[in-house]
Amino acid sequence: MLNRMSMLATGFTLMLCAPLPLAAADFKTEKLSVAAEIAAEGLQHPWGLAFLPDGALLVTERTGQMRIVTKGSISDPVANVPAVAVAGQGGLLDVVLAPGFPENGTIYFTFSEPGKGGAGTALASATLVRGENSNRLENVKVLVSMNRKTTKGQHFGSRIVVAPDGKLFVTMGERGEQDRAQDLRDHAGSVLRINADGSIPADNPYADGKKGLAEIWSKGHRNPQGAAWDPVTQSLLVVEHGARGGDEINQPQAGKNYGWPVISYGKHYSGQTIGKGTSAPGYEQPLFYWDPSIAPSGLAVYQGAMFPEWQGDLLVGSLKFELLSRLDRDAKGAFSGEERMFDGAFGRIRDVRIASDGSVYLLTDEANGKIIRLTRA
Repeated sequence: MLNRMSMLATGFTLMLCAPLPLAAADFKTEKLSVAAEIAAEGLQHPWGLAFLPDGALLVTERTGQMRIVTKGSISDPVANVPAVAVAGQGGLLDVVLAPGFPENGTIYFTFSEPGKGGAGTALASATLVRGENSNRLENVKVLVSMNRKTTKGQHFGSRIVVAPDGKLFVTMGERGEQDRAQDLRDHAGSVLRINADGSIPADNPYADGKKGLAEIWSKGHRNPQGAAWDPVTQSLLVVEHGARGGDEINQPQAGKNYGWPVISYGKHYSGQTIGKGTSAPGYEQPLFYWDPSIAPSGLAVYQGAMFPEWQGDLLVGSLKFELLSRLDRDAKGAFSGEERMFDGAFGRIRDVRIASDGSVYLLTDEANGKIIRLTRA
């Protein structure tokens, strides 16, 4: 396990960046020079991005719209998006394509679903139908819905990962009510795992429903806003917000507990110690943590031809410090250092995605949100 504080002594250099102009800019990083260009702008707090087969981009806006971006042109909202509770951190959130998308047009998306008691994270599937003059969703089906809704406006979690076997992982924040993260009868503070049709995999740790909700994979998470499948370790990785310090990279495994709010490397915003401190029997340690917090959102494992120097490394967006954190790893996935790139150049980085050509796409969480494309300079 590594942490940001210990790395400060290892000699990694912060890169100096100038504000990004409208056309493009080059940035020198530790291993190479990177060109950044604005692929699109004018989005309202964009949250999730997926690459469509024809080169267009499917983008969600937290304010409740789903749009298609084609060569910098932003479409009218996609029709038939279900009702979204837009408040605080809630809204229309992540989006991914199903493995069979070219044939069946299926997508998965998450949103803060209104209901009895307030709102909670929900995962839905739908068919994306594209037309010459309009785009719409058909066959919308909610696959899983947080079982306890609340009026609180924070900690929806809400990243989706499609595993190589086709099963779906979705992250659920603890909705600002920390003790819910330890309740196996509550979706909050969990990573869930379901089949593509919403049914329960037989090998889930609580599949029989006796000790916990059948769809729960792991517990003790605070607010995981980044998640990705790691081809290096063949496992799920999540990045989650701590409180005051203690942002974490975790590797959720079946039936394991990742500690919140019993253990943490952070402190409460009041300065008080969280729970039992940094460790306790029965609770997993993070693979990596930041102190102070960077407010992470968006996680990608780099796999591509454009930046071979980054192969297998983690790319994590920072909302607080407006940068991209690259976590250097060896061939077996062990962490060896951190590089902080593009400090303050783009704004709050909400999502990180890797295109098929190896270029890196970033979403900025702003009222005039942008899509930034990174290529080799």
